[in-house]
Amino acid sequence: MSNPELSNALPKSWDPSDHESALYQGWVDAGYFRADATSDKPGYSIVLPPPNVTGSLHMGHALDHTLMDTLTRRKRMQGYEVLWLPGMDHAGIATQTIVEKQLAAEGTSREELGREKFIERVWQWKAESGGTIQGQMRRLGDGVDWSRDRFTMDDGLSRAVHTIFKKMYDDGLIYRAERLVNWSPAQQTAISDIEVKYHDVEGELVSFRYGSLDDAQPHIVVATTRMETMLGDTAIAVHPDDARYADLIGAELDHPFLDRKIPVIADDYVDPEFGSGAVKITPAHDPNDFAIGQRHDLPMITIMDQTAVITGTGTQFDGMDRFEARVAVREALAAQGRIVKEVRPYLHSVGHSERAGEPIEPRLSMQWWVSVEKLAKAAGDAVRGGDTVIHPTSQEPRWFAWVDDMHDWTISRQLWWGHRIPIWYGPDGQIECFGPDDTVPQGWEQDPDVLDTWFSSGLWPFSTMGWPEKTAELDKFYPTSVLVTGYDILFFWVARMMMFGTYVGASDTAGLADRSAKVPFTDVFLHGLVRDEHGSKMSKSKGNGIDPLDWVERFGADALRFTLARGANPGSDISVGESHAQSSRNFATKLFNATKFALMNGARLGELPAADRLTISDRWILGRLDEVLADVDTGFETYEFSKACEALYHFAWDEVCDWYLELAKVQVAEGGDRAATTALVLGTVLDKLLRALSPVMPFVTETLWTTLTGGESVVIAPWPTPSGDAADADAARAVDDLQKLITEVRRFRSDQGLKPGQRVAAVVDGLDELGLAPLRGQLDSLARLEAADESFSATATVEVRLSAGTATVAIDTSGTVDVEAERKRAAKDLAAAEKELAGTTAKLGNEQFLSKAPDAVVDKIKARRDLAEADVARLRAKLDALGA
Repeated sequence: MSNPELSNALPKSWDPSDHESALYQGWVDAGYFRADATSDKPGYSIVLPPPNVTGSLHMGHALDHTLMDTLTRRKRMQGYEVLWLPGMDHAGIATQTIVEKQLAAEGTSREELGREKFIERVWQWKAESGGTIQGQMRRLGDGVDWSRDRFTMDDGLSRAVHTIFKKMYDDGLIYRAERLVNWSPAQQTAISDIEVKYHDVEGELVSFRYGSLDDAQPHIVVATTRMETMLGDTAIAVHPDDARYADLIGAELDHPFLDRKIPVIADDYVDPEFGSGAVKITPAHDPNDFAIGQRHDLPMITIMDQTAVITGTGTQFDGMDRFEARVAVREALAAQGRIVKEVRPYLHSVGHSERAGEPIEPRLSMQWWVSVEKLAKAAGDAVRGGDTVIHPTSQEPRWFAWVDDMHDWTISRQLWWGHRIPIWYGPDGQIECFGPDDTVPQGWEQDPDVLDTWFSSGLWPFSTMGWPEKTAELDKFYPTSVLVTGYDILFFWVARMMMFGTYVGASDTAGLADRSAKVPFTDVFLHGLVRDEHGSKMSKSKGNGIDPLDWVERFGADALRFTLARGANPGSDISVGESHAQSSRNFATKLFNATKFALMNGARLGELPAADRLTISDRWILGRLDEVLADVDTGFETYEFSKACEALYHFAWDEVCDWYLELAKVQVAEGGDRAATTALVLGTVLDKLLRALSPVMPFVTETLWTTLTGGESVVIAPWPTPSGDAADADAARAVDDLQKLITEVRRFRSDQGLKPGQRVAAVVDGLDELGLAPLRGQLDSLARLEAADESFSATATVEVRLSAGTATVAIDTSGTVDVEAERKRAAKDLAAAEKELAGTTAKLGNEQFLSKAPDAVVDKIKARRDLAEADVARLRAKLDALGA
């Protein structure tokens, strides 16, 4: 029954580096990943969250890609027309910064090149360096439709950007206003809230005095961590019910450095319990102060230029950097005797630019904005109404907290690289928004700013499919089936796509209110962060980051993918280390060796005989196969990748490899019909197992499955489903009993020092009553037992309690064990166990230790004591049996 031709078709061992690249290119060349928008099959679609063109894939990307590829590969096997659409983001700030650094190294700048030449230079850089990520995606095995690869600055996507901008502008949803923005002095541009990262920094909270230095005269003490901003103060605010300042409300106090009166105003925003109960108000440089300034119609005085240098104050501080001025202002106030106290250090949260790493500066600036009230409500209602389902649902409150309290979005950036805002200014002060098909009059000038990168990436689900044109792709694949991304960008990218998607899907702005709009995706699957094996967030500064491509090189893409998918559940973080990747690599090797062994023993496909012609072992493994396939389907359908992978792993390793293959060896050795039937069962189990594993581990399963079945490719093989036959409970019980019996006999043999392959004579009682008689041959083979002859005399008995009674195995170990050597080994082990028992017992009897030690430590000591007690009892019994 052996099949040497098929087994020899496999390499001697599995080395991923020898096969993965060629296998992937073969799939691409065969067109397996190309989506047909005219197909009659039901559509299933995912758009790849576009990575920045400036970057390379990190572990978070690898997790994203693995999960998306798993979903799309499985759906393709289930008979869906699958589109997984790839692409990249132009990453406005990051890309412009890279090219500007290159120019600086060459001794020039974007200003010297001019806008047109600079943009040409960026496109040149993109052409030369933008393909890194694509190569990495191929190494991971991403089954994307490369023929549809998109870039957020493509002509088609640019048309979508200009179209929706004009539509929103005409609908009154885009406007221009002078507001407070997050300003990056290093990049000299406004940045969105999502590009601001908050870190605790140590500063100084300085209290100083406005008004008279005479305590008997009007004065107020205020405190700040940003002393330089007092140059832009236009008021001091107190709570209207604070009796301490009732007489001062309405008074005006002199500014220490400027010819300006500072009014004292009353506002409910002020917390009278915090500090002095009075706060300085700098409307042009603080968001809370800006709101107060609007309520009280205060002057909004900008005291810094675009580089955060003090300017226009007419004081000695003009020309100083903001941090230099912070010290100089404090020292000047101290010289006047106005410093009341300094608190050092003062830990407080400060917003930093994600890209530049510098503290951002709130700055009053004329910018373009999106009015988000109606859009955000539609995005919230889409989830409330079930049009889009968030997995896990525990993330929904965070979603609602964000969209229900969203502020207007500043979308203009003071950059050159990006989608230029389609607003033109006429010679007589006219302002017009022109769409992509409109003709701009001669002499009109376009707004110099570009749009926030998130504006174009927010259109990604439908702009990549041809919107605003009506295309076959939109009909077939939109809305997309699921968005796979990390929970950390739920509010940022996901919210923007939901706002734009519901907007373009509505017949008009009124349609936003009644949820008549299409959503951009029906499911949102939010996974967690990838952390190191100790649970710490990966970062360059900690030096604990892992390059996914390094793992691909060392362990193979299958190992990387299985490691990540095995840890992925909705909303949960994943901790990974090299040991996990090594385990996954070992799993791939186990699959390879098991399949090769099965092929050598005749494994093949064919119609299985009726259940009454199958052995107990056959019926058991086929029943377990059905159960596992059902569990895998449930896991993948609910985005519980970990559960699906765990089910496959333990079935493959613990049940197929460790048990059924061993049981099958005995059946194959019988020859005849029994061997033929076993070959069919082996083939059936491996066929379905390999297909079920293929979405996560596509490379090794492709090699094994095509060799086993002769099929074209596992990529286009049908998804395995349960047979529909009722599970054989009696077979499951019998094999469970057999496993327990074999395990106990093996444990006894180990305790007795028997060599693994050494056979011993035995008499087994109770098998008939337990229904295990048909399995006696497999018991003898796996437990290394042999029939007793007339001279048999038992030296030991193993009793094993099974499901319906007790099996007794009488064993004769005389002449098979070096008794003296075993006595010495057991005595040495006993001494160590007694020492451990004495030590743990002493600790648990120490009241001082028990009163101070954490519960977890005490529990661990108790567990060690209990284990030592069991070891002592076992080893003493062993020595007694050896005649010590």
